[in-house]
Parts: sequence; C-alpha cells; structure tokens
Amino acid sequence: MKTKGIRTNKINIVTLGCSKNLVDSEVLFTQLRGNGMDVTHESKKDDANIVVINTCGFIDNAKEESVNTILRYVDAKDAGMVDKVYVTGCLSHRYKDELEVEIPDVDAWFGTNEMPRLLKTLRADYKHELVGERLLTTPAHFAYLKIAEGCDRPCSFCAIPLMRGKHVSRSMDELVTEARSLARRGTKELILIAQDLTYYGLDLYKKRNLDELVARLADVEGIDWIRLQYAYPSGFPLEVLDVMRNRPNVCNYLDMPLQTGSTELLRLMRRGITREKTEALINTIRDKVPDITLRTTLIVGHPGETDAMFQETYDFVDRMRFDRMGVFTYSHEENTHSYSMPDDIPADIKQERADELMDLQQSISAELNQQKVGRTYKTLFDRKEGGYFIGRTEADSPEVDNEVLVPASQYVRLGDFANVRIDRAEEFDLYGNVV
Repeated sequence: MKTKGIRTNKINIVTLGCSKNLVDSEVLFTQLRGNGMDVTHESKKDDANIVVINTCGFIDNAKEESVNTILRYVDAKDAGMVDKVYVTGCLSHRYKDELEVEIPDVDAWFGTNEMPRLLKTLRADYKHELVGERLLTTPAHFAYLKIAEGCDRPCSFCAIPLMRGKHVSRSMDELVTEARSLARRGTKELILIAQDLTYYGLDLYKKRNLDELVARLADVEGIDWIRLQYAYPSGFPLEVLDVMRNRPNVCNYLDMPLQTGSTELLRLMRRGITREKTEALINTIRDKVPDITLRTTLIVGHPGETDAMFQETYDFVDRMRFDRMGVFTYSHEENTHSYSMPDDIPADIKQERADELMDLQQSISAELNQQKVGRTYKTLFDRKEGGYFIGRTEADSPEVDNEVLVPASQYVRLGDFANVRIDRAEEFDLYGNVV
C-alpha cells in the first residue's frame, strides 16, 4: 500500500460474497456519487482514505475471508495509510457485538438494513430520487436486478434469515423503472436475483407474481436477455415457465438449488419437498421448456448424512444430468436449526463426497458440451483475455457457468452479441468462430 500523502476524502467500497451483496454496494456507490463524493469500487490503487467493507457471513470460508479483509485494512489504518474503516453487510449484521470487542479499531459496524445510518456517518444524505438508479460495477451490458430481500424459508442449515430478515418483495413498478434506466444506459442482460425468486409477490400481492414480473420486464425495450437465479423447488410457480417459453428474451435457464437427493435428508434440512417430488418437478420443467438449462447447488456432509443418503444424492445427479452444478460442504452455523445437531461428518469425508459429485458432474458436463459441437449459438461477449474474446450463451450466467472462447484475431465488440459456431468442447469451455 502507498504511504499516506495527498489522499483526501476518497472512499473505496470493497465487496465480498454474492451478487446480492454486489447490488447493495452498487446502491451505496450510487448514493455516494449522488452526494458528490469521490468514491471507487475495489480500487487497486490503495489511494482512498476511507474504506467501506461489505462483508459476507454465509459459511465458514466466507466469514474467514471477510475477517481477513477487515484485519488487512485495520492494519493499514494502524500504519497511517487509511483514516477510517467501516464494515457493513452480513458478517457485520450477524456478529456485530462480538466483532466490536475483537476488532476495536474498526470505526463503525452496520447491519444489512442500515444504509441510511452508514450514509449519515459518511456525511451523505439518503437521496430518495436515486432509488431505482444504479451505477454498475459489472460491465455495462449486464446487471443483477435484486427483486426481493430476505427469506421466509425454514431451511435448517441456512443463516440467511438471521442476516437478511424476512422476505420483502420490491414492487413491480419500481423494478420496471430500474430496468428501463439500466436499458437506457446500455444493459442488455438482466439477471434476476433474490434469496428466493419463487416467493416473489406473496407479501405485496398475496400471490406468487414472478411470472407477471418477468413478463413486464421482458417488455422493457433494449433488454435482450432475462435470466432467473435462485429459485426454490417447493411451491415452484409453474406459470413462469410459460413466460420463459413464450418470450424470446427470457433465457431458457433456471438456477434452482436442490441441496440433496435424499428424501430423509431433505426432511432433516426442512426443505418441504421429497426427492420424488423434486424429480417430478424437474421433469415438468423440462417438458414445458424442452431446451432449458438447469443449474443446481448441493450440500454434502449435513448432520445425519449417511453413506446411503449420499449414494442417493449421487444417483439422483446421475439420473437428472444437470447442465450446471456446484457443491458446498456443510458449514455448522450458529443459531440455525441444524446447529442443534452434532456436526458428525469429518471434514475429509465431506470433501471426498463433494469431489465425487463434482467428478460425476464434470463427466456429464463434458458429454453435454460435446453435443454442442457443430451448432451455432448467440453469444454475448464479456471481455478479452489472452488470445481470446470470451463470451456466454443463453445457457451461461457470468462467473459460474460455461464460457465461449473465440480467437482474438476475429472482430468482436465487447458487450455485443455475435453468432458463434462451436468447433471444440471441453468440460466447462466451448471454442468456436464467429459466423
């Protein structure tokens, strides 16, 4: 880091964790800029005298990363290179009392719903006229659109409700206004996010309204792709599949974390569904949208998971052949329902199970990708790296899914679409040429 010198009144926002945290940082960024402040996001120059760290407290690894980041900036403050360190986000919300004692050099701690107080501390006003406006930290051609906050689900392993509170939907009018604003500034892809998309509308409209919201967003001029992430299987609103099938700018893509393929473990996890009903739902989704891409996430090593239960999950993945999949090892989170159970699966067994599932998924992904060779796909290009332009198809979300690589010798405009014929496929990458 640079030594303290001519830096004055510059704020650096550091974001950790998921895309929902990123949206919160973008809102803060917009409010501070709206107050005429000099503010950056993830500055590599280390020239800011005020640092705001937006933390994640989801699982052990995320908490460790957040604490290490806080300590790094506290050390910079002690060395005279930073004047103020403020901490917000999930870790701060959940562990504020303990952290104030353990890391006293942090100047102030803020919860997930305390942005007005954080702004006041930074000597900025909360500007209501900026609600729905957002300065993006992602490339301008795609943006995350958070449609709700919090979660009402009772999942035994999850601490999100402890950090984010109850489910609160944003109004459709507000979301459409934000989408129009983003489209005017060049956003082509909206990625809808929430702790649970499928609960959308129950609190505001007394019914699940995800289908109506998606249809209204699909009418926004300039939006070429709308992508759905973080759906919940129990009570899934099938009507949204009709919108997906009938609207060409709604991607045939669904991210639906399923957690396990064992009915008994689903009961212990308090997921409100069985493996049989889950498989029936997947089959219905694929029947209604035959070319849909399904992404899921699983947890291994939950308390009580036997070898037989894990084998059920393995066989479930083998049968369902998901297009995309991620696996977490169980993290024993305080004040969750699962925390009352013994964390009885050794760490090495958890990792072995995760590796087995990912090895299986790698072979499935390789087979599915081979089927794409010789076909042409509409591709949105995100960046240039090394000797390639790198983009994504309708089947791919940023950072977590396949990428399409095209030789840099070919003309591609970043942030635009091009048709790419796939000539070669690997487990998680596709190679092709613009046609």
